[in-house]
Amino acid sequence: MNKLLFLFAVGVCFALGQTLECYKCKLGFWDVCITSKTTCSSGEHCFSGLGTAAGFVDIKMKGCLAVDSCNKTQSENLNVGGNVTLYKITKTCCNSDLCNGAPGLPGGSGLSLAAAIMSALITAKVLV
Repeated sequence: MNKLLFLFAVGVCFALGQTLECYKCKLGFWDVCITSKTTCSSGEHCFSGLGTAAGFVDIKMKGCLAVDSCNKTQSENLNVGGNVTLYKITKTCCNSDLCNGAPGLPGGSGLSLAAAIMSALITAKVLV
């Protein structure tokens, strides 16, 4: 019985001590967001943030975020003779490893990738 209790206690410690691995991008513009991998602290989830800076520039962020800050819109204001909003971003969280997805190829899409593959195959067929 003591062995069973010990194994249960070890399992609980592993579950509580488990941290997430997430993609991190401090700030990206339009479709470009250069990512790396990071490990979150306890009490944090992965997030993807989408927003607008200066009212017209699309921005992105990725990383780890405290659970109580998830799924909220954040505004960053500049107080220079009045309140001017620098950017607004909504951070959406998820709680599994690498769930905040790395971006695809900049400017790439499935259609352009398919066209590139077809061109390469046709060129290879002609050369052989």
